[in-house]
Amino acid sequence: MVGYRITPADINPLLEGLAILGTGGGGNPAWGRAILEKDLAEGRELVLVDPDQIPDDSLVVCGGIMGSVKTLERWSIEHLLEQWEKRFELLEATRAMERYLNRRVNYVVPFEVGGLNTPVMLSLAARLGVPAVDGDALGRSAPETQMTSFLGHGVSLTPMPLVDAKGNTIIVTEQVDPVFADEIGRWMVTKGGGLGANNHYPMSGAHLKQAVIPRTITKAMEIGRAVLGARAEGKDPVQRVAEVMGGKLLFHGTVEKVEGEDRGGFYLTNVWLSGEDGCGHARAHMVIKNETMVLWINDELKGVFPDLVCMLDPKTGRGIMSVDIEEGKPIALVGVPCHQRLRESMKTPQGARAFSGARYGHPEVEYTPIEQL
Repeated sequence: MVGYRITPADINPLLEGLAILGTGGGGNPAWGRAILEKDLAEGRELVLVDPDQIPDDSLVVCGGIMGSVKTLERWSIEHLLEQWEKRFELLEATRAMERYLNRRVNYVVPFEVGGLNTPVMLSLAARLGVPAVDGDALGRSAPETQMTSFLGHGVSLTPMPLVDAKGNTIIVTEQVDPVFADEIGRWMVTKGGGLGANNHYPMSGAHLKQAVIPRTITKAMEIGRAVLGARAEGKDPVQRVAEVMGGKLLFHGTVEKVEGEDRGGFYLTNVWLSGEDGCGHARAHMVIKNETMVLWINDELKGVFPDLVCMLDPKTGRGIMSVDIEEGKPIALVGVPCHQRLRESMKTPQGARAFSGARYGHPEVEYTPIEQL
């Protein structure tokens, strides 16, 4: 099977695009850079395969790093990469899945597109010696394991092996409530050093092709190249992002106030902004749970998760991490419709529970497509 091999020249555009699609989360792109550069230096092959090329009878698994973005910022990436050469929690979680299923993994698919959690899954695939799927479960980043297109398309989240930084391992074999396994994982991470890894959503190649958000990693590269090109040509990078993503500039302003706290494995934030340029005297309010969840402008609902509200630096078009938001920071907000498969997922009982506004403290907020808002 022919796949696309990621080269050093792909790293910059990939990370630019992942940071934008991450909508404030997905992990620090600087960490993603360090992971990708080390893997390539070690001679590991980072291979992407289109979902349509995957044989129907293949075993595909998903996974990622678990932990608060605030906790991750307190770690040293150099130290962590050294540790991962000796003991890689994500690889251990995958081996636990293989033992449980009594079968070898053929492909790995990222949980989300984000600056850390996509590179870390590419690294996992390289260490396993298998290709990574050019796609993910969201087409963006999200804070919770059950918030996926997979869940609403009949792919079971469990079994879900969990490995924490201290070496503890558990497997959630079944769940009744779609949020149970994630809540167990968050509890484990907070007790186990603030960082861990999981493996989940085992599926066939046939099931993957029905449920995955396709070609999102190469899409991230496309977005990144567009932003880098706009910068080099002296054009508006924010407008370029909106164009290449099929989105719209919703707001341009400055952060007035930030209230945030690290709680239960998440960084929860309320952000208030005052408008500038064409936004005049408008005011915006965002709720962020690692990633942007909901946006109001002048008290009118303008964007609801899982539609994307991308936070960008107005001058460079670079994606802004939620942990970097502070008073006085200029931000441009670009709204983008999520993939149709996510919207289909939300129509199922499990998907409705998984994506509910109650998951980010606003049970009164009901999803309305961003193009209608």
